[in-house]
Amino acid sequence: MLILYVEDNFENKLFVRRVVESMGHEMLEAETGLDSLVIAAERVPDLILMDVNIPGMDGLETTAKMKQNPRLAHIPVIALTANAMKGDRERCLEAGCDGYMQKPVGVSDLRREIS
Repeated sequence: MLILYVEDNFENKLFVRRVVESMGHEMLEAETGLDSLVIAAERVPDLILMDVNIPGMDGLETTAKMKQNPRLAHIPVIALTANAMKGDRERCLEAGCDGYMQKPVGVSDLRREIS
């Protein structure tokens, strides 16, 4: 499986990469919403893990744009966020995310979402 992880934090990227690769999957990385749109259009991943708080266009706006693109609309997007405010999960789902995980993400929870 090809997974695109949109994240600007080095430690988070390293952690997720280790989990993804230990499962035998390939991971692409993008640090901004705009970069993720370009990469997703070029490689069309099977799954997108989207940090909500990324520089420039945030993860929710990026997800909404992906869901408007016929080539990308079918790809499941899982929001990963450090936000724990009431209504955050609902906002992620309204933007088009197919799932929601609160950071810090545990290995077993991440594996379950990817599987």
